Amino acid sequence: MGATRIAAVTPQQASPLTKLLYRLAQRRYRAVPEPFAVTANHPKLLAANAVHELMAQRASTTLPAAVREIAVYRVAWTVGCSWCVDFGAMLMRLGELDVERLEHIADYATSPRFSDDERAAIAYADAITATPTTVTDVQVADLERRFGPAGVVELSYHIALENSRSRFNSALGITAQGFSTDSCRVPWA
Repeated sequence: MGATRIAAVTPQQASPLTKLLYRLAQRRYRAVPEPFAVTANHPKLLAANAVHELMAQRASTTLPAAVREIAVYRVAWTVGCSWCVDFGAMLMRLGELDVERLEHIADYATSPRFSDDERAAIAYADAITATPTTVTDVQVADLERRFGPAGVVELSYHIALENSRSRFNSALGITAQGFSTDSCRVPWA
């Protein structure tokens, strides 16, 4: 865990709205997520991000959680965002999903720990995350057969959202915070 490229906003420096968001995050995650604390340098974007994340979470009810979360995790793993890998593992654990299989994410195509639906979602995450993207019509048609049009939209949305999160965190030097081990550090400690 190194210092971020842009300093986190401490509670003492925070605006009243940011302090409220910090308290809500502290209550929910037992620590303020470091991306929140760094984004707090731009309070309007922090508020927009918090609302967006909550709305995206609440709207995402079409896909099985295991499919969505494993695809999102694969993006974080592929981009190399240690913070997102850490936080994603915690969310999967709290969602009572199989966290032990994350150690086998590199071998998802052949590992018996992943279902056919999960393999298709992971391959799609890889295709979206590639630069340039490598998504095919056949791939989308297969996903539509598996999950329906709304499921493909939800999957695409979350994969794209995780690409944004992972690249943001990587660019600003935000690294693992200890969420997956329940040893969260407070960014300003």
